[in-house]
Amino acid sequence: MSKKRGLSVEEKRTRMMEIFFETKDVFQLKDIEKIAPKEKGITAMSVKEVLQSLVDDSMVDTDRIGTSNYFWAFPSKALHARKRKLEELQNQFSEYSQKKKSLQEAIEKSKMGRQDTAERAALIKELTALRQKRDQLKAEIDKYKECDPDIVEEIRQANKVAKEAANRWTDNIFAAKSWAKRKFAFEESKIDKTFGIPEDFDYIN
Repeated sequence: MSKKRGLSVEEKRTRMMEIFFETKDVFQLKDIEKIAPKEKGITAMSVKEVLQSLVDDSMVDTDRIGTSNYFWAFPSKALHARKRKLEELQNQFSEYSQKKKSLQEAIEKSKMGRQDTAERAALIKELTALRQKRDQLKAEIDKYKECDPDIVEEIRQANKVAKEAANRWTDNIFAAKSWAKRKFAFEESKIDKTFGIPEDFDYIN
């Protein structure tokens, strides 16, 4: 049997943001260290590191009151911060892409009837650096998209719909069991065994 795959860094960040968005509450680190492993499957050892990364990216606010640090994040502020960061990254990406295009054109011109020169070598070196920067920016843009509050809200709503649907089917099963007991005088345990209904079958809270 293969081992269960652990959460990636971005999955941990997304799940931790869900804690703030779903509760709209203010927490101390010790509160997050209790909630995150139990409700979101984030290992206790990584809670502090993940939370600090969100603070560093301005996705979670923090303030010191007395001797304690408090953390909070509201969907509206996070969405605006995310949009600003995305716009900034996209502008940088566009700028570097344009510069890369200009450098490629310059390199092509330098190839026409010329031997390799120091200038051409410098242009190639700069082009390589720009490509690396472009890839880095693309990765950052993708990272911020994964933690978008709109996506987190969609996941929360989908979970709510699934839970309601499951509980409606639970209602139907309980109603069918009740009818079978009245109609055929079956014992509840016999009905459960016949139809493979677990003993702890109940509504999802």
